[in-house]
Amino acid sequence: MTGDIPKHLDPAATPELLKEDSALATLLRSVAAASGDERFRRMAQCLAEALGVKYAIVARFDAEKQTARSLAFWAGDKFLDDVEWPIAGTPCERVLGGKFSLYPTDTAKLFPLDKPLAEMGIESYLGVPLLDQRGVVLGHVFAMDTKPMPPEPRHLALFQIFAALAAVELARVRLEQSLVESEERFRDLFDEAPIAYVHEGLDSRFIRANRAAMRILGIRPDQIAGTYGKTFAPDTPDAQKRMKEAFESIGRGTDTSGVVLELRRKDDGKPVWIQWWSKPGPGGMYTRTMFIDITERVLMEQEQARLQAQNKYLSDEIKASHNFDEIVGSSTGLIKVLENVERVAPTDSTVLIQGETGTGKELVARAIHERSQRKGGPFVKVNCAALPAGLVESEFFGHEKGAFTGAVNSRRGRFELADGGTIFLDEVGEVAPDVQVKLLRVLQENEFERVGGSETVRVNVRVIAATNRDLAADVKAQKFRADLFFRLSVFPITVPPLRERAADIPILASYFVTQIGASLGKKIDEIDGGAMDRLLGYAWPGNIRELRNVLERAAILCDGRVLRVGENDLPGNPESGGVISASLEEVEKQHILAVLEQTRGAIAGPKGAAKILGVPPSTLRSRMERLGIKG
Repeated sequence: MTGDIPKHLDPAATPELLKEDSALATLLRSVAAASGDERFRRMAQCLAEALGVKYAIVARFDAEKQTARSLAFWAGDKFLDDVEWPIAGTPCERVLGGKFSLYPTDTAKLFPLDKPLAEMGIESYLGVPLLDQRGVVLGHVFAMDTKPMPPEPRHLALFQIFAALAAVELARVRLEQSLVESEERFRDLFDEAPIAYVHEGLDSRFIRANRAAMRILGIRPDQIAGTYGKTFAPDTPDAQKRMKEAFESIGRGTDTSGVVLELRRKDDGKPVWIQWWSKPGPGGMYTRTMFIDITERVLMEQEQARLQAQNKYLSDEIKASHNFDEIVGSSTGLIKVLENVERVAPTDSTVLIQGETGTGKELVARAIHERSQRKGGPFVKVNCAALPAGLVESEFFGHEKGAFTGAVNSRRGRFELADGGTIFLDEVGEVAPDVQVKLLRVLQENEFERVGGSETVRVNVRVIAATNRDLAADVKAQKFRADLFFRLSVFPITVPPLRERAADIPILASYFVTQIGASLGKKIDEIDGGAMDRLLGYAWPGNIRELRNVLERAAILCDGRVLRVGENDLPGNPESGGVISASLEEVEKQHILAVLEQTRGAIAGPKGAAKILGVPPSTLRSRMERLGIKG
C-alpha cells in the first residue's frame, strides 16, 4: 500500500482515534525533554514502544549519493550507530520519493534485492517521508517488524505525529549545521559578504546593501537609496519596540549583536525574521550592519509549538472522553478492553468478563453500567463464591416468610433489587448446578419465583457476569451448563493479566502511590528507579490487586518522598535481578505457600490467607486444589 494515506486510515479524517492512546502526551514529553542527537534516539525508541514493533529508524537522505544514513536506529533492545545503506531496490526508495508506504506483510518477498530485509526476518514495513516547508525530502521515519503490521488507524496517527516532530527537528539540525558551516567558511565577512551586509545612516537610511540583503528584504538595486531600514518593521507593538531599541543602542555607540527582528519584505509583504548585528562605523556617522535570514527556523519553532499545543489538546480530550474512573493504563490489551466496553455498553446484551483474580473485572463491569442507558438504575453486585451453598438461591431470587428455618420475614432477592439496572454476578463459575438452571430461566424469560413462593416475579435486569475460571473447559468437564455458558457469553471481554500489560505498571504504580500517599497523609513524589525495575520484573500472580497491596505496604514504610520496594517486598521474587524462569503456576504456588506459611495455614478469617490475597476462601481452596497444595 503506497501513496497517500487512505482516507479511512487517515488520522486527520478520524481524530477520535487519537483519543484511544492516553500515553501519547507522556511519550511526546519524553521526546521534548531530550536534546541534540539524543532527541532522535528518544523518538525512535518511543515510536517502537508506541507501535509495538522491533525496529524504528529516523534517517536523513543524501540526494547526491542516493543513500540514507541513520540518525537513530532502534533494534529492539539497543541502538545501532551510524548505519548507511543505498536506497535502490528497498522500501525506503519509495518513501524517499515522497510517498507514504505501508507493507503490512511479506515485505522481504516484495523486495528480493534488499538482502538485509531477509537476513533480519522482516515481515512488515511502514515509512513516512520527512519534508521541509517547501516539500523537499530531508529523510524518512520508518518502522519494521518480524511480524505482520496491521494498518491500525491509531498506530498510523501516532506515526504521523512522530514523523512531523522528526521533520521539524531534522530541519532545525540542518539549519544549525548550515549556520555553523557559514561561520567557519566566511570568517572574513567584509571581503566575501556571503550574508546580508548593509551600510545605514543613523536614521536607518540605506547607503549600500549587498545582494544577499536585497534578496532577503525583497528590494532592487535602484531602490536602495530611498529605503529606510525602520520601514521594514511591521506595524505591531512588539516589532516596533524591538526595532526602536535596536537603533537606540546604536545611537549610544553600543555594539548590537544577535538581535532578532521581525520584518516584512518590500516586494510581496511576506514576513521575514532576521538575526541582526550592527555597529557604528568610523566617525559614528553610519552603521555597519549584517544579518542572516532565520525565517525557516522561526517558522519551525512556531510549528513545533503548535504541535505541542495540539498534543496537549489531544491529551486533554483523551482524559475528558475516556475517563474510566480507576481503570488506568494505555497498553494495547487494555485499550482493546475499553473499546469493547464502549461498544457493548449502550446495548442490553449479556456480558461475560473473563480474567484472573485481581485484574479489575468489577471495574470493567461498573464502567459498562455507567455508560449504559441503565446508569440511573441500581448496580447490584453478587459474589457467587462468597455465598453459603444453601442460601445462593435465596440471595438471587429472595424468599417468602417461612420458606425455610430462619425465614421469619419475606425478603427480596438481588435480581429484584437490580430491577431497571444491572446485576453483576462475580465468580459466576462457582454457582451450583441446581441454581444454574434457575439462573438460565431468568436470562431467557426475565422471570422467577421466590423461594417458598408461587407468584412469578418479572424483572428488567441486565446481567454482567465475571469469572476467573475457564468456563469452556468446565462445560466440557460437565461442571457448568453449556446452555447457561452460551447465554452468559453473548459478548465476552477478556481482561489481560498484569504480566501481559507490563507497559501499564509504571502508570498504575504512580496512580496508586499518589492515591495511597494522600490517604496516609504522605507526599511521595517519585518511585525509586530500582524499585520500578523490580516491579517490572515481577510476574504479579495477584495482578493489580497485589500491585496495590505491595505499594501500600511500601508507602506505609516510606519515610521520605521517594518510594522504595525491596527484594523481600515481592513474594517469591528471584534474586536474579527480576529475571523470572519459573512458570506462572509455579510462581503462583510459591506465592500462596508463602502466604499460608505467614498465616500458619489459616485460610479464612480476618487474618487468613484469603484475606491477604484478596480472594474468597472458596476460590483460594479451589486454586490450592488445582495447584496440589494441601490445606
